[in-house]
Amino acid sequence: MALVGSASRFIGVHLLVGARCRVPEMSPLSNLRMSEPLFSTSFLARTVRRRSFFRVVGATAAATTLVLAGCNDDPDPTPVTTANTLNLGSGDSGLLNYAYLLEQLEAAFYQKVVDAFPTDFTADDKAAFVDLRDHEVIHREFLRYALGTTAYDANIGTALVFDFSSFTLTTRAGVYAAARTLEDVGVAAYNGAGKLISEGTNLRLLGKIASVEARHAAFVRDQAQPGSFAASDVVATTGDSAGLDIVKTPVEVAELIAKFLPVTLVATGLPVS
Repeated sequence: MALVGSASRFIGVHLLVGARCRVPEMSPLSNLRMSEPLFSTSFLARTVRRRSFFRVVGATAAATTLVLAGCNDDPDPTPVTTANTLNLGSGDSGLLNYAYLLEQLEAAFYQKVVDAFPTDFTADDKAAFVDLRDHEVIHREFLRYALGTTAYDANIGTALVFDFSSFTLTTRAGVYAAARTLEDVGVAAYNGAGKLISEGTNLRLLGKIASVEARHAAFVRDQAQPGSFAASDVVATTGDSAGLDIVKTPVEVAELIAKFLPVTLVATGLPVS
């Protein structure tokens, strides 16, 4: 089951907030560990292409829904992190930690780009990557908040340091190629995780994030090569899945992102059906 189709890579949808549980009194936004503004609204004054994209992926749309997970009492075991291994655990808790790790990876990537833009980045490129960074930080922090003590890194002293040395981040083309790689993997990962979630609130949570990630993927692809947002390498063209984004299992994604991680990722305990 794919959470998003090719249309979701480009066409806006309304993200509605459910009301099945009380919204926590303390907003997790107050705990953000960053000096930059939470998110940028500067895109509102930019070109039609950028505005048509970002108006449907405002970080606040996803943010207002992520707190839904805070009301879940997930019985799944807490993932185990050691000096050399990250075992994501099992059940919905494991899948949410899987999503949390992906959001950490993406947020770290965009932060690295923002910290040292390529010299051939335009002003619009810079503004876009600040926006993308802010979206990913919000995803990351809300998942951290939703997981609470079941977050894989809740009891470790230092955060993972990701390795992006396989990317060329000194040129515009290299940065967009890297962003495309990470966003495409992220969309495929969320689509693969969707059918494995057992609790409806968690499924809605991941579905809303997947919608935003698909728009990120569409945007970076279109900037690198106009019209490539739904190319055949990311959208199936035949069979029952034609028109839908490609799906990857947690084990497949673990193999794809292994080179970025300082630890061995174990995803074999996650659900497979």
